[in-house]
Amino acid sequence: MVFPRLSCCLLFLLTGVAGVAAPPTAEWPGYRGPTGDGHAVAANLPQDLHDPATLAWKTPIPGVGWSTPVVLGDQIWLTTATPDGTSLRAVCVNRQTGTITHDIEVFHVAEPIEIHKKNSHASPTPAIEPGRVYVHFGTNGTAAIDTATGAILWRDQLHRLEHYVGPGSSPVLYGDLLVLTCDGADVQYSVALDKKTGQERWKTPRSGKLREDPDVKKSFCTPAIIRVGDRDELVTPAADHVYAYDPATGRELWQLDYDGFSVVPRPVAAHGLVFVCTGFNTPKLLAIKQGGSGMLARTAIVWEEKSQIPANPSPLIVGDELYVVSDRGVATCLDARTGRELWRHRVGGNYSASPLFADGRIYLASEEGVVTVIEPGKTYREVGTSDLAARIMASPIAIGGQLIIRTADDLRLYRK
Repeated sequence: MVFPRLSCCLLFLLTGVAGVAAPPTAEWPGYRGPTGDGHAVAANLPQDLHDPATLAWKTPIPGVGWSTPVVLGDQIWLTTATPDGTSLRAVCVNRQTGTITHDIEVFHVAEPIEIHKKNSHASPTPAIEPGRVYVHFGTNGTAAIDTATGAILWRDQLHRLEHYVGPGSSPVLYGDLLVLTCDGADVQYSVALDKKTGQERWKTPRSGKLREDPDVKKSFCTPAIIRVGDRDELVTPAADHVYAYDPATGRELWQLDYDGFSVVPRPVAAHGLVFVCTGFNTPKLLAIKQGGSGMLARTAIVWEEKSQIPANPSPLIVGDELYVVSDRGVATCLDARTGRELWRHRVGGNYSASPLFADGRIYLASEEGVVTVIEPGKTYREVGTSDLAARIMASPIAIGGQLIIRTADDLRLYRK
């Protein structure tokens, strides 16, 4: 990870011993998909979602939650919460029928935390693998659930922090570890839990100096794991600094300073660069040279862009181009190697969901429920739009010939 055009036959056809198939791999294992960068293994997707024939099913999801669904076989898992935040839940939907097969209270919270009006108590996306789904509710706790029975295998409520506006960052699986991001107004660190037991395996406090105002110490980013030479790096943007850790041990590999906080967009990597957004107040996109060590100098930034950079949606790399859609609905295409602007277009609407690359096209889903499909390339080419008449905060996903969209009220599966 991250390889934008990774051949995903590996995700389904790997074998261990000759003649013995390895366990199936999740089709959509976590936030932003199999490679963590918004690329889907999909073909023959519908583009006109107004056509009633494309809607296979639509299932109301109780409660409120912005987490993106994760998928393994016929199971689609997502999290939700009662509107008052007292009951934090995991829901499983049958992918074939749309029937809810599990609706589990994972945590009961006597005194719910305050959240921002655009957030929910169930915003972090789960992580799934054969036999287990891992759900995370920020300071309220993390849990592992048996996907067959719905039994809760372990709970962790030791890693508490002051979000101020609610939880945001999603858990990340790495080998036998589940990595959590804990960037609060009071404490800031990354931590890895043993995915079998929930016990802490490593914990690394943020080493960079922070400003005194606690409001600008927090962050909400989901880290990316990228391969650099012969090692993996856990790249995690936080308040005023981006860090890279050895995901197996938590050892800090490098650090780069910037001016920003409440970072949400997940990094992506390509062409020897890792692309990081810096969050509020003025979001910037930094293209950072890979392979660094220690405290990086400003010369490690190959290029940067500050015009129409998102504070919430993550960037997308397709080939030689990098795409972003700002929170206010302006889409921009940049040359990934140089940062040169290739085009900019006002799509309209407001955006929290991240763009999806599937079936050779880019899907953009606005908060107002309009799904815009564009062709990747050096000119803006719109294929079509569909107004779903529903609020969308979660990022769409695609698998095979299926497009799965979570709205504020329901979960929908579209196919031709």
